[in-house]
Amino acid sequence: MTFDKLTEEDVKFQFITPAIEDAGWNKNQFKFEYSFTDGEIQIRGDKTNRGPKKRADYLLLYKPNLPIAIVEAKDQYHSLGDGIQQAVDYANILDIPFAFSSNGTGFLERDRINGTEREISLDEFPSPEELWERYKLSKEFTPTEEKIVTQPYYYDINSNKEPRYYQRIAINRTIEAIAKGQNRILLVMATGTGKTFTAFQIAHRLKESGLKKKILYLADRNILIDQTMDNDFKPFEKVMTKIEKKEMDTSYEIYFALYQQLVDDKKSKQPFTSLEPEFFDLIIVDECHRGSASQDSEWRQILEYFHTATQIGMTATPKETKKISNIDYFGEPIYTYSLKDGIKDGFLAPYKVIRIGIDKDLMGYRPEKGKKDKNGNLIEDREYNVLDFDKNIILEKRRKLVAKKITEFLKKTDRFSKTIVFCVDTEHADAMRHYLINENSDLVAEDERYIMRITGNDEEGKRQLDYFISNNEKYPTIVTTSKLLTTGVDCKTCKLIVLDENINSMTEFKQIIGRGTRIEEKYGKNHFTILDFRNNSRKFVDPEFDGEPISVADIDIDKPIFTLSPKIDGYKPPKPKPKINDVDVNIILEQNQCYDSNGNLITENLINYSKNKLIEEYNDLNTFLSKWTSEMKRNAIIDELYQHDIFLDELREAAGNKDIDDFDLICHIAFDKKPLTRQERANNVKKRGYLNKYEGIAKQVINGLIDKYASDGIEDIENIQVLDNEPFRNFGSPIKIVKAFGGKNNLLNAMHDLKRELFI
Repeated sequence: MTFDKLTEEDVKFQFITPAIEDAGWNKNQFKFEYSFTDGEIQIRGDKTNRGPKKRADYLLLYKPNLPIAIVEAKDQYHSLGDGIQQAVDYANILDIPFAFSSNGTGFLERDRINGTEREISLDEFPSPEELWERYKLSKEFTPTEEKIVTQPYYYDINSNKEPRYYQRIAINRTIEAIAKGQNRILLVMATGTGKTFTAFQIAHRLKESGLKKKILYLADRNILIDQTMDNDFKPFEKVMTKIEKKEMDTSYEIYFALYQQLVDDKKSKQPFTSLEPEFFDLIIVDECHRGSASQDSEWRQILEYFHTATQIGMTATPKETKKISNIDYFGEPIYTYSLKDGIKDGFLAPYKVIRIGIDKDLMGYRPEKGKKDKNGNLIEDREYNVLDFDKNIILEKRRKLVAKKITEFLKKTDRFSKTIVFCVDTEHADAMRHYLINENSDLVAEDERYIMRITGNDEEGKRQLDYFISNNEKYPTIVTTSKLLTTGVDCKTCKLIVLDENINSMTEFKQIIGRGTRIEEKYGKNHFTILDFRNNSRKFVDPEFDGEPISVADIDIDKPIFTLSPKIDGYKPPKPKPKINDVDVNIILEQNQCYDSNGNLITENLINYSKNKLIEEYNDLNTFLSKWTSEMKRNAIIDELYQHDIFLDELREAAGNKDIDDFDLICHIAFDKKPLTRQERANNVKKRGYLNKYEGIAKQVINGLIDKYASDGIEDIENIQVLDNEPFRNFGSPIKIVKAFGGKNNLLNAMHDLKRELFI
């Protein structure tokens, strides 16, 4: 095979791979076709599709946890450097210092450390030691620091679980920073992206390197501690303990604690002071946005007492207010992996929003003068709006209507979809449990756990929480809550989130949305739906929704809804909410909304949206036709449409004609051409006498291909394998059919010519 005939795969096999191996890279130090994303999940109506994965031709590793170079390959039709921009883009995403491009004649190297490029021959490709020395020199590692940085991951051969690329970046940056002496570190990772697994790998590497021997993991909820110990930190089970009785057994190496267990407001001497301030070497603070950086918080007391320990704050939503600043305490995030990043990479589930507008919410409600509630209490004469409902005044028919709409949605989709209903407070959550039970009495009769309230003051509900978050447990199915489930609940199969509270905090909003973003495809969970009754979805277009660390209004979501003060003169308990049961409410708006990976709202008609996208790609019909002719380009067009959230099957259904070809569908939607069905196109070919070009078996085969197109579409007549199926078996073996056309090339040309004829 001459060089000018080599494909990209030939170039890899004959030139690039040998050059890399000759430079001293063994088989364990490079990965072929390294996919580092799962492909974005795109939703249109009830259909979903995964986009293409990001994939590097070669990933080179100095150590299993230390990737150091990307190599992109091109065939001989490309120049040496044609792949360098893609290599640099991937290296930037993967936080890798060196990028290479090659067409088999040599390499173009980009050194991302100093921004230089150079051409090198095949036999000049650098060795693992050479690249590591260049990287090490730029970081000025001491021998001790190098030992810490190169400490391997924990690897479980049974689970075969390795860190994803963004987890690896978070781990490596943290390890490097700590090796260099940094003692306050902030990691920002979206809910569902594996913060605790990341924390475990950090703890393991620091512990194994000998740098950190006593480690404290702090959280504010038992479920966070229990999930962490039972799952990601389980390899530490012989050396870890949970502090439960304010008593410290100093023989363990890893300690888990609720801050409540280390702080006692009733004692002058705090339990945590029974340990020396230097006892812990490392403290990991889970969900550190929940008050840990507040100067007067209980968490802050613990952190300041153990001030010599390295402290890592982990959160999905860093909190910045006048009183609380994660950044002031921990410093700027050492790495951020956002909700947008997770959705775009296909590691987090996308969502669609159904916004439901109730007349009284949108237009307000003012009781007539002198009106009394159902208990005979006089109602204050003023205008009430959506911020008042269920907080200051109760419209019972509104609650019934919300329960009815939730039930209607589940009946249309799946009544056993795990569902969380977020309510204003615990009273509201209990009322919604009641109304939902009445709407779903048939399933409640089968198992009373079908609907439950899970709130901080509901002990039975809290006992059922583990069953709710279990992938294998059917019940509870629908849970109502106020604040308890906003963070830390790892319910991978949650498919429906209902918002019937007014969410003022961007931090809380992102945490609530995070309850649905986990993917569990084994159980049919690859996206989720938000039923929004209070227009909280307006926050999706807020630039703070998925940007850099956010500033939010002062709100402490850890505090109970009502705090009863001690009895003092003049103290008045909170007023009971007026309950009104004779005010009608109606739905006056219901809008289905989808958001792309950039958080942009897609609400327009599917046909109009698709038309605009198609015209952006193909200015006119001739441009489109020129790209549609070959199978390779046609498939590339369809793949590109998927990447732009255009699903042809969904679009075909919206256009109201399921029998038109992809070609006609696109021409009709984008360029207003009258569509023909596949049968009409097939008939036109026959009417034009096209079959007269052939005779005998060849004519029968072409006629069969035309009929095959009419019934099944273009794919079958592009694949020579179709000749193995009916009706072509009746015409003889594939070899006999090929001979009837005078050879394989003539047969392929005939099939290609038929495709052109069909689309005239």
